[in-house]
Amino acid sequence: MTVQAMANLATTPQAYQRGAVLAATPAELVVMLYDGARRFLRQAAAAMEAGEIERAHRTLRHAEMILAHLNGTLDHDQGQVADSLGQLYTFCLRHLDDARMEQSPKKLGEVSRMLGELRDAWAQIAAEAPRS
Repeated sequence: MTVQAMANLATTPQAYQRGAVLAATPAELVVMLYDGARRFLRQAAAAMEAGEIERAHRTLRHAEMILAHLNGTLDHDQGQVADSLGQLYTFCLRHLDDARMEQSPKKLGEVSRMLGELRDAWAQIAAEAPRS
């Protein structure tokens, strides 16, 4: 196999992921963000359990950035749902901060479960939404 062919194989997952993001509906993008946040929370919990404080901090930070993005992009002109989601995201961010200070994988799991419920609701919305 040539070096060029190996390089093409190495970029295939990234290209596929980039294509999936570009083709996604807004609701599907939200689902992807929840999936990413939950993946980082699992990684942070594993790092905490292993006593790897720096790795736990780094992966937890990624999850926090996703939640901050979700919170920052809410359209509060849409009413109660956006306000409620904003309050939930703020709670989650505080809970993650507490988890970091206490090195508590349990608290990370609590936030992940909440995000999992939201993810499932958004996945249902995405499945029912017409594609343009």
